[in-house]
Order: sequence, then C-alpha cells, then structure tokens
Amino acid sequence: MSSAKGRNAHAKAILGPELHSRLASTKVLLVGAGGIGCELLKNIVLTGFGDITLLDLDTIDLSNLNRQFLFRKKDVKQSKALVAAQTASPFNPNVRINPIYGNIKEPQYDLEWFAQFDIVLNALDNLDARRHVNKMCMAAQIPLVESGTAGYLGQVQPLLKDRTECFDCIPKPTPKTFPVCTIRSTPSQPIHCIVWSKSYLMGQLFGEDEDAGGELDEAEKQGENAQEIATLRREAQAFQAVRTALRSSTASGAAKLVFQKVFDADIRNLLIMADMWRARAPPVPLDFDAILDGTFELKRTEPPAAEAAAVNGKTNGTSNGTKSAADGSSSSTPTAGSGLKDQKQLSLKDNVLLFISSTERLATRLQAGENTITFDKDDDDCLDFVTATSNLRSTAYGIPGKTRWEVKEMAGNIIPAIATTNAIVSGLIVLQALQILRKSYEKLRNVHIQVKPSVPLSTITMCPPNPGCGICRDTYGKLLCDPKRALLGDVVKGIMGGDDREISVYEDKRVLSDPDWEDNFERTLESLNVTRGMFLTIVDEEGEWGTISVGLAVLPADHPADSPPFILPDPLPRPPRKVKVAPPMPETPLRVSLKRSAPDEGGDDGIIDLEPTPKRPRLDDTSIRSPSKKRKLEEDGLLLMEGKEDALDDDIIVID
Repeated sequence: MSSAKGRNAHAKAILGPELHSRLASTKVLLVGAGGIGCELLKNIVLTGFGDITLLDLDTIDLSNLNRQFLFRKKDVKQSKALVAAQTASPFNPNVRINPIYGNIKEPQYDLEWFAQFDIVLNALDNLDARRHVNKMCMAAQIPLVESGTAGYLGQVQPLLKDRTECFDCIPKPTPKTFPVCTIRSTPSQPIHCIVWSKSYLMGQLFGEDEDAGGELDEAEKQGENAQEIATLRREAQAFQAVRTALRSSTASGAAKLVFQKVFDADIRNLLIMADMWRARAPPVPLDFDAILDGTFELKRTEPPAAEAAAVNGKTNGTSNGTKSAADGSSSSTPTAGSGLKDQKQLSLKDNVLLFISSTERLATRLQAGENTITFDKDDDDCLDFVTATSNLRSTAYGIPGKTRWEVKEMAGNIIPAIATTNAIVSGLIVLQALQILRKSYEKLRNVHIQVKPSVPLSTITMCPPNPGCGICRDTYGKLLCDPKRALLGDVVKGIMGGDDREISVYEDKRVLSDPDWEDNFERTLESLNVTRGMFLTIVDEEGEWGTISVGLAVLPADHPADSPPFILPDPLPRPPRKVKVAPPMPETPLRVSLKRSAPDEGGDDGIIDLEPTPKRPRLDDTSIRSPSKKRKLEEDGLLLMEGKEDALDDDIIVID
C-alpha cells in the first residue's frame, strides 16, 4: 500500500468513501492559531480537509510553548499563522494550507471573501472578533463552528443561519469596568491598582493621551465627584513635564521624577480633600530616598469612622505606627525564597528598584525612536513597570500586593488554558463540522465540557434562532460599489426598489439618515466613512418589517467606467413582516394548603368508607339573580327584565 493510501485508510473507513472524497475539495477557514487553533489545524489536516486558509494576527510568545505544540523556542516573535502552516504541512502533503498574518476585521476580508468558503471554524479568544465572524457568516450564510475553553471547561457550538441560534442570539456579559474616581483616587482592591497602572499611568507617561480629558469628561457627565475630578485634571496636566523628562533627560533622574510626582505629590494633593477620607483610610505618601536607604516608616492613620469602629472589626491597611522596612515585608504573606522568580512576593524596596529599572528601559526605548508604548502582557518591560507601580500604589493605600505572575494574569485578562481541554474541544469541532458537511442537521449538538467525573461531556439540542436577534434575523445582501462615487441616497433608493415606507439608515451604531433628516443622501459613501467590509443597515421606522443589512464589496475589475458606481443585490433583499407576539398572561400559582390532614380513622386495613358525594341540584335561572345587582341597575335608571315575555309598566318611557 502506498504511503498516501495508508495515510488516508483509517479516515476513509470511518467517514465513508463519499464524504472522505469531498473533504479534499472542501474550503475551510480557520480563524485563530493559538491553543485551540494548533490542535484544530492538526486535526483537520490529518482528517483530510484539502484546502485550508489559516488566519491569525498574533505572534508567538514564550508563554505559548507549553500548550501550542506547533511552535518552538526559535519561532518566538514570528507569526503564528505562518509557523503553524509550515509545521503542519508535512503531516499530510496532499493538503494545501494558505496562512494569513492579519486581522479578520480588516476590510479586505469582506462578505465576498467569506462567501468563498464552505465552512468556518473559530478558534478565537476575543469576544469582539467572535461577534464579527458570526455576523459575516450569517450574512454570507456560511456554516460556523464556534468554540472556547476556560481551564477545564469548554464549549463547541455549531451555528447555521435560519437553523440554529447564532452567537449573538444570547446576550454576552459585558467586561467588568470601574468608576474613574475609584481607579484614580480611592482604590480598595489590587485590581484597582493594576488597572490604574496599565490603563492610566502607562498612557500618561508612554502613550498618546497626555491629559486623559475625555475620560474625565465622561466621568463628570455620569455624576462623579466634581471636586475630585478637578484635582485629577490638574494632575493630568502636570504629567507634561514628566513626559518630557522621560524623552530627553537621563533615565535615572526621570524615574525619580516620576516617582515623586505619582507616589508623593499626587497623594498629598488628594489628602487636601479631607471630606474624602472621613469614612476611609487615607493613603500614605511614599518617600523615594527613605525607602532606598531603609529608613522609611509606613505610618497609617485611620479615619474617624474607622477609629470608632476599630474595636468591633478590622480596618483597611496596617495600623498606625506599623513599620515597613526597606527590605520589608508587604501586607500579604511572602512566599518562600526557593519559589519561582515571578511568584516571589516583592518587598517595598524590591518594588522601587523594579520601578527604576523598568522606567529606565522604557525611557530608553522612547529615546531610541518609539513614539508610544502600550501595555502588552508579553512585554517584559511593560509587565515589570505595571507590577512595580501597582504594588507601590497598593502599599500607599494599604492594599495587599501581588506577585509578577498574579499581575500578569490580572492585567492581561488571562483565562487559564489547559492543553488537554484544547485537544478535546478541537476534536469535537471536527465532529460537528463533519455533521454539517453530511447535512445531518438533526444530529448537531451544543457540546459542553464539565468538571463532573461522572458526566464530563454534556450535549444540548440546538435551539432555534432568537426572533429578536439583531444579527441572524436581518435580511442580508451584497452591494458591489465604488464608495468614492456612489451616493448614499442612490444606494438606499435602489435597495428599497420603489418601496416608499419610512426608514432610517445606519452604519453600525451611526445614524446616517432618518425620515426627518436626509442631508447625507447627497454625499458619497466614502465621505461618510462607509467603505469595503462595512454594512449599511436599513430599519423600518414603524417596526412592521424586518431589517435589511447590505455588506459592501468592491466592483469587478471589468465594470464599465460609465456605468452606475454600484451593482445592486440580485434579487433585492426583501425582509419578512414582523409577527407581533402578545405577551403571555401571568399564570396563577397553585395554592398549597398549610392545614394538617384529617387523622386516619379507618379500620385495620387503613381504608375509610365514604358515601358518594351527591350531585348539586340544578337551580332555576331566576333563583340566581342577584338582588344587589338588580337594585344597582335600578339606581342607574335601568330595569332588569326577568324574561322576553315581561311587559313594561305604564310609568316606563321607551326612548327610541
């Protein structure tokens, strides 16, 4: 037996000759080449899928090597997609892998590009990218298999337009956010200090946002403390001198300048606002030189309210007079000296030294030509800076510090990844993909990996689409156009095809027109920033018809120059009329009697003989007349007749 036949023999026997032969020509898009993506690429290559496009925007990091087995140490900093394709190709020489180092949300990956594939497999770890791929697949009517893992947990979900719910049919929880004033002035948890360091301080010192005015404006609109926001504005403006020092002076001098500004002067400014510290422990300014020479004492005072309640419970931070030596202990339990470097608890002096070192390294990069530096959990300089500054801020506010490992996990929003879970999920993805290719839609299942030894896998029958979903319930079309020449009004009128109902036009969340405002109809799509890869959404103002979403793609190369600058979808999208479902009537809950049951009076056999319940006699209609109702009607000037044979008395006037 030849090597090619031997390689495919088992897959052919399991899948059957017909399905196995189709795999060679099936075009697959695999989005993501990380933990799940590496396992999944290996699986589909060995299964026999012959035409694979692999797309990922990330590069290989040292921390990936423990579970992403297609990469080696020599591949660090290279494209995941390119290296994964190069490593997996020898597994099956009959397979063609087209790697792309790019972002799936880039405009060239538009509706027409998605339509070339037979199936899309998602191996993403990003909610925004997942939602984007879901919308493109719903619009192009391409089957999608969604997946994800979190530690020992995992999920695989096949998604088909009009057959199953889509990724957006069920609302997803929004990421946790914190009030600006909590982050900037009154932190109480380690995560507050970490978010402050990576999102605010790094931006102020090494990023583009010099005054963070937009964030403070938004906080002011939401009703946060006006006096506190004014103080924060002055702090932000004072950062300009520090930014200049980082880019021009010696790094060591700049590090001390940053420290004195952030951990001494800014804290003293906050202490001026006495009202802020009546119910919470005030922060303690840190002394740069005293910490380094070992003479710094961390003296923490308690607020009046806390002093009154100190006898009844613990207070935040260390008590008054507690000393933190320079080699000093921090507020959390230190780890053993034999522990890993990243898991070692740092002392106050250790954090200052790490702060100086990381600030010098980042300043050197700025002076070498980098315009801005943003936080990256895999950038050692950034991670050291965030670890040191967040721990120093925690010390000032009496909050337990964190190890470098813990800071990386929290700052990078890292979800624990386990190679075995990734392997199981990737296998389940292939099984669901094969069911889709067989068109065995009734066998599709939403599969969950659980932490239950007795039932490690659970399957759920696929749910139908959510009628109120704003993604899969839209009616989609493809518009080939030149945005430089196509006018919004011409495009909308062409899509509506003479239908003159009142509509509003959107691009994502931007309103482009409504029935009372059509000024943009005379503008080109490009002037409205509506270009390739985006969607024009047409919404019925009365809510009686479904929504139309039209994806923009490029005109064919041979399109005549003197022809209209767009080609309408054929046929035109015609949304269904919405069915208004009446809300269900609330059900009356069953009343459970709280009375005790009657005592058992039966004989030895426990049976009680009862006489049959007599039937209630049927009463004559006249016997159930309510005298109170009759009297009420007479008071209102009406007469209740006993029957159709009753005659009116003489004193009754009949009004025609």
